[in-house]
Amino acid sequence: MAKEYRKREEENELIKRFEDHLRKKKAEFFDIDTYEQIIDHYIIRGKHNKALQAVNQAISQYPFSIELITAKAQILSNLEEYAEALNLLDTAHTLQPNDPEIFLTKGSILSLQGNHAAAIENYEQALLYAEERDEIFYNIGLARQGMEDYAGAIEAYKKAIEENINHDGALYELAYCLDISGQLKSSIDYYQKFIDEDPYSAAAWYNMGIVYNKLERFDEALHAYDYAITIDDTFASAYFNMGNTYMNLQQYTKALDSFKKTIEIEGPSPEVYCCVGAAYESLEQYELGLKYFQKAAKLDTLYDEAWYGAGACLEKMEKWHQALHFYNKALKLHVENSEYWKSVAHAEFKIGNTVSSIDAYEEASKLDPSDKEIWLNWSFIYFEQGNYDKAIEVLLQGFEETPDDAEFFYRMTAYLIESGRFKEAFNYLENALILDFDAHATLFDFFPKLETQKALYKIIEQFRKENS
Repeated sequence: MAKEYRKREEENELIKRFEDHLRKKKAEFFDIDTYEQIIDHYIIRGKHNKALQAVNQAISQYPFSIELITAKAQILSNLEEYAEALNLLDTAHTLQPNDPEIFLTKGSILSLQGNHAAAIENYEQALLYAEERDEIFYNIGLARQGMEDYAGAIEAYKKAIEENINHDGALYELAYCLDISGQLKSSIDYYQKFIDEDPYSAAAWYNMGIVYNKLERFDEALHAYDYAITIDDTFASAYFNMGNTYMNLQQYTKALDSFKKTIEIEGPSPEVYCCVGAAYESLEQYELGLKYFQKAAKLDTLYDEAWYGAGACLEKMEKWHQALHFYNKALKLHVENSEYWKSVAHAEFKIGNTVSSIDAYEEASKLDPSDKEIWLNWSFIYFEQGNYDKAIEVLLQGFEETPDDAEFFYRMTAYLIESGRFKEAFNYLENALILDFDAHATLFDFFPKLETQKALYKIIEQFRKENS
């Protein structure tokens, strides 16, 4: 940890020196390796314009560096300046026609543009010249996956793993492709062969853990991760995945231990801090959860899940104004996320901003019309206002998406009774009872008056006797 701290301090000092140099325009010499470190610092933090500024200055000093030209193309790609990036790579190719990094970067940009076939052609060219081939096979797999050629993707990912059994990306994507093509269970033998070849391979046991976790065989996943950690007690990814498996088993304290061990080994990251926050949230220790979500957001202000997690903890503490503030931060970073819109809508409703709440539910419904909670909560706002016709109208839209959901039928029964449309209400009630008889208790929440409850109870009992 002390070593990591010193490394971060040195990097921060370097960035400060570089930015002082830019601001004061004072003479300062940086070698190529130092420029690459500065550029990487900005790219990792999503500061692509600053990265571009750094790479431009670097190229002005080292105009024939293929590494810098390729880095600039990657930055331009991050800024969605694809045509300029590709032109730059063509220039690099004339300077160094056998450089695999040029083909790899070009393939990556073509993939981002959805031109997967051309991307694969470039990756295959890169294979002719590269010494380390695992990343190239991995990218071929991603391109094949983008074309929905899962068989081709599986083949490419397997080649990446054969080159490098520790390639996390290839392992995860392979498991996904095997899962989506219905081959995951039958692939256990494939993973077992790595263990048979080397029973003391931490990576082999780790791979098996990933597969078992995907298959929701959580106890076996834990067993595999435990072997990986026993062989290599500094295997941070194994601790991290063990934490996720414990979360799936609702063993939150053990999950916390695993996540904290991950931080101890490889230092903090927004993702692991969010996992710690989620574990504390699940343990109903909301203040601690909030603390870790905020730590994640401090490490990476663009990490929307951190802002959302903080909002969720504040919601559990019923601090609605603060929760809304954090939800809105998450939403600004990921405006296409229906869950964020839904949470904003709920917080607005709790604060009393019904118009804003309705608008947010409407946005959420466009993004994920199959989420029944959106329709139930949105329609309930109108119900609470006494606008039963509008509540029914919204709920009918929900029915179009989930026509056989018992909860919708019970809710519609309540709305129709309150609006005085009893005959229609009893038709919906009968369908609800057929779909899920035991769920009828939720209906009584809408009718606190004892006489109404008794009348409903008689109808429900009569239905039960007739259908028993």
